[in-house]
Amino acid sequence: MKRILFIASVVAGLFAGMTANAQKDARTREYITPVRVVWTNSTDLISNPDALLQEGNGQADFMERTFCDMKSTRKVHPAIILDFGKELHGGLQIVTGMGSDQNVRVRVRFGESVSETMSEIDGKNGAKNDHAIRDQEVLLPWFGVKEIGNSGFRFVRIDLISDNKELSLKEVRAIALYRDVPYRGAFKSNDERLNQIWQTGAYTVHQCMQEFLWDGIKRDRLVWMGDMHPEIMTISNVFGYNEVVPKSLDLARDSTPLPGWMNGMYPYSMWWVLAQRDWYWYNGDKEYLEQQREYLLGLLELFHKRVDEKGFELSGGDFLDWPSEENEPAQKAGVQALMMMTMKSAAELCDILGETAMAERCRDCHSRMASVASQVSEEYYKVALAPGEPGSKQGTSLMVLADMIDAKKANEEVIKVEGARGFSTFYGYYMLQAMAKAGDYAGAMKFISEFWGAMIDLGATTFWEDFHTDWLKEDVAPITDIVPAGKKDIHGDFGAYCYKGLRHSLCHGWASGPTAWLSQHVLGVEIVEPGYKVVRINPHLGDLEWVEGAVPTPFGDIKISHRKDAEGKVVSKVDAPSGVTIIM
Repeated sequence: MKRILFIASVVAGLFAGMTANAQKDARTREYITPVRVVWTNSTDLISNPDALLQEGNGQADFMERTFCDMKSTRKVHPAIILDFGKELHGGLQIVTGMGSDQNVRVRVRFGESVSETMSEIDGKNGAKNDHAIRDQEVLLPWFGVKEIGNSGFRFVRIDLISDNKELSLKEVRAIALYRDVPYRGAFKSNDERLNQIWQTGAYTVHQCMQEFLWDGIKRDRLVWMGDMHPEIMTISNVFGYNEVVPKSLDLARDSTPLPGWMNGMYPYSMWWVLAQRDWYWYNGDKEYLEQQREYLLGLLELFHKRVDEKGFELSGGDFLDWPSEENEPAQKAGVQALMMMTMKSAAELCDILGETAMAERCRDCHSRMASVASQVSEEYYKVALAPGEPGSKQGTSLMVLADMIDAKKANEEVIKVEGARGFSTFYGYYMLQAMAKAGDYAGAMKFISEFWGAMIDLGATTFWEDFHTDWLKEDVAPITDIVPAGKKDIHGDFGAYCYKGLRHSLCHGWASGPTAWLSQHVLGVEIVEPGYKVVRINPHLGDLEWVEGAVPTPFGDIKISHRKDAEGKVVSKVDAPSGVTIIM
C-alpha cells in the first residue's frame, strides 16, 4: 500500500509540476472547410477536387467517401488552390487516406490573395517568408494527419512535388486561432455598404487579437505601439474590455526601459501615453493606471527635454507613417501636433494620479507649444499644403486634432481635396476625426465608402496595410482571382516602402478606423466621464435615413437607434444599463 501511495504521490507531483510550468493559450482553435476550389493545373492528374469541400473530422479512418486523388509523374506535378472564404489566422490540417503512397512531399503556399499562392519566395513582386513561413515543403504521413502553420491567409496552394507518387487527400482544413469573444458593439443602417465596412473593420482587429495585439497576422506579427492606437479604438467600441490591450501596452513598456523609445521611434512612445489616456477613458480602471505611474513620469521627463523654451518640438527621430517620411515639413508639423496632444493627455492622467506638479509642467509645455502653433502651421502651409503631396493629409489631420489650425479651413483646403486620394489606412482614422471636427460627417461617410469600400470591392474580408485610390486607375484583378493577361495584380503590383508587392499585409489592424469612427460619430456615443459613467448621445446621420447599434461599457451595453422623421428630424431611442447617465 505504501508503495502504491508513493507512486501516486510521484505521479501527482509530476502533473503538478507540468501544470505549474504550463501556460494556457487564450485563443480558441477552430477548423474551417474550404468553400471553393479556385484552380487546378491538371484534369488528368487530379480527380474529385470538390471532395475537399466536404466537412471533415480531422481523423484518418476507413470510412467510405470520395477522396481527392493527385498523381504525379516525373515531369508533371499536380497542384490545387483552395479558398477558405475569409481571411484568418492559423494553419493547415491535411488528412491523408490509405490510398496515398509513403514519403510523399508537398509544397504548401499560404496566400492572402490567389496571386500570393502562385508566387515564388524572393521572386517577382516581393513574396517573402518574413515573420511567418508561408511557403514550405512538407513530408506527409501515410494514412495520417499533418498540421502546418501559422500565418495569415485565405487561400492555400498544395503542389505534389514528389515524382511518380499518389496522394489521397481526405481533408484539407484551415486551423483558425482566435479569441472567442462576443461582438458586443453593433452598427446597422440603411446603407449596407457602411454596415459591411463596420463589420470588416471589427473582424480585421479581431484577427489581430492573438496572444498579443498584432499589427498584422501574416507580416508584422508584432506589437507596434503607434499602430495599436486605432486598434484600441476599435476594440473598445466592438468588444469592450479585453485583456489583450493592457497585456500589449505592458509589453511595450516592459520591453522599452527608459530612456529608450518604443519600437525605436520616440513618437511611438507618445502614442503609448495617448493609448493609456483613451484606455482609461473607456474603462475607468484607475488600478491599472496606477501601475503605469513610475514609467509615465519617467517618460514625461524625457518628453519635456524634446520641447524648447519657446515651445518648438526638437527635430530628430520623427516618424508618423511611411508616406509622411517624404514630406519633412508635414512630418515635423505632425510631430509638433502629436506632442501637444500627448502633453494634454499627460496632464489629464497626472491629475487623476494626483501628480499635480507634473500635471502643471505638462500644461505649461502645452501652452508654450500652442503659442507657436500659428508659426508652425504657417511654415507648413508654405511648403507642404499641396493635398497630393505624401503625408499632407496626415500632418494636417493631427494639427486639426491638436487645435493648431482651423478644422473647417484644413478640411476644405487639404483633407477633402481630390476626395479620398492621399488617405492612408493607418492615418485614415485621424483624417476622419479631423473631418468630424470640421462638422463634415456626410463627407467622411462618403470617403469611408469610397476608400475602405474599394478594398471590399476587390475581395477583401479584412482591411489592408496600405491602399491608394490611384491604384484603381489601372485595370486590376481582385484578390480572389488568378490575374488574367492584361490586368494588374492588386496585391503584387502595388505597394511601397516596406510593404511592396506581395509582402503587403492584407489584414492590418491599423486600418480598422472607420469601425470606431462610425460608432463614435454616427451612433454618436461620446464619453463625458471616464468609464462611461456619463455619456452624451449626439448622432450625425448625414444622408442616412436610420441607424441602430450598440456600444459596450463596463456596466453593460448601450443600445441605440436613430431615425429621421418625415421632416428630417432625428428621433432617438437609447437603452442604457444601470450606472450610465445619458445626456441627449
